[in-house]
Amino acid sequence: MNKRTLLTGAVMLLAGCSQAPAYHPAMLAAPATFHEAGSWAAGDQVATTETIAPDWWRALGDPQLDALEDQLASTSPSLAAALARDDEARAALGIAKSYTMPTVGVAAYPGYNRQSDDRPLRGSNQEAVYGNNQLGPSISYEVDLWGRIRNSVAQKRAQAVASAEDTAAMRLSLQAELATTYIMLRGLDAESDLLKRSIDAFTEADNVVRARFSGGIATGIDTGRSGAELADAQAQLADVRAARAKLEHAIASLVGASSSTFAIVPAKDTVAVAIPPVGLPATLLQRRPDVAAAERRMYAANRSIGIARAAFFPTVDLAAQGGTNATTIAGLFAAGNVFWALGPMVAETIFDGGRRAAGVRAARAKWDESAADYRSTALNAFQEVEDSLSSLHHFGDEDTAAARAAAQAQQAADLSMVRYEKGASNYLDVVTAQTTALFEQRRAIEVHTLRLNAAVSLARSIGGGWKA
Repeated sequence: MNKRTLLTGAVMLLAGCSQAPAYHPAMLAAPATFHEAGSWAAGDQVATTETIAPDWWRALGDPQLDALEDQLASTSPSLAAALARDDEARAALGIAKSYTMPTVGVAAYPGYNRQSDDRPLRGSNQEAVYGNNQLGPSISYEVDLWGRIRNSVAQKRAQAVASAEDTAAMRLSLQAELATTYIMLRGLDAESDLLKRSIDAFTEADNVVRARFSGGIATGIDTGRSGAELADAQAQLADVRAARAKLEHAIASLVGASSSTFAIVPAKDTVAVAIPPVGLPATLLQRRPDVAAAERRMYAANRSIGIARAAFFPTVDLAAQGGTNATTIAGLFAAGNVFWALGPMVAETIFDGGRRAAGVRAARAKWDESAADYRSTALNAFQEVEDSLSSLHHFGDEDTAAARAAAQAQQAADLSMVRYEKGASNYLDVVTAQTTALFEQRRAIEVHTLRLNAAVSLARSIGGGWKA
């Protein structure tokens, strides 16, 4: 085996070196099951692309919400900014990849030089002013002996993937925020409808009381109570309408529309409760885009350690330059004026005041930070799923009980009005029963809205829709 073969083998071996430590992601033991999951939550189903689609909100069954979600995907300024950051990360990856290839250029230097009269060794027959024209290509290539370039590419690739996951997380968050806001708006539509019906009923009752007062049967206390009850219901309706306007404006901003021209026609009972299959806790870490982004940033931090370590080793550049050099433009094409230069350049820093060592410490600290962020993100993901499951469970029970309470309260209000008209009770009983009925009915609507939003929260916390 000759020296050239040994040298070639040594260079190839060094080119495979990487100063980055072996990547071992921060381990987080996932529980076997979710604590709050039960048979009602379909917790035994493993979520896949067949069970949850990327347009997960369509399971809520509201065409208006579907249209708004589609509009959000194309016109949301927040999502557009996230997509721009994704493009920026991919461009950074392209820049890093370019350093794995040689840099090739060509240069032309037409010009004139003038020598100093006192230049040492200048001959008496040399002209003071002469042409200095140069034309030719150049090529340079850094031999990645210590893995600096490879680790840079790996780092930027991981950051690009993390940016894409950030975009997916932003998209999911905006979709969930829109669905939640829309559900709240529809809940206020239901409350508004209830209050308008209550106002009609209270107006009719107030007319009855005032007619009885005119006939000397009722007292001024009764008319005061009926009038106050009616005015209070009208005030509640105005408050609901003001809250609805703010939600409508919020939806306009989410979908990238002007609040001045945006409107949603009032409706009620348009959204159905849809409980997505939860899957197993271990799969959650693979589905959540924010968890995936945190893991890729942890990998990028690992590669950064390799980049920082590589700075302690010399850089080796292979360079070649050639062309022609002549005192006249025409002379550039003469064969005798061709020149070339070829050879490696090795550079090593001897003293930097501790800059490289500090760089390694900073890279290790970034690794510790990203590992802690990953663990925190994963733990937060488990918490959000458990919170959503708990809310669905308990809001489901409360929804049933609240509906039953509203029905019973309305029955008591109807009976109290009949008893008052027959003279079997005073109007205080009617007001008390009607006020209770209105309170319980509004509460039933609010609880049902919370239950719907808990379903949206669960869909968001398990990753919404994802790719297999």
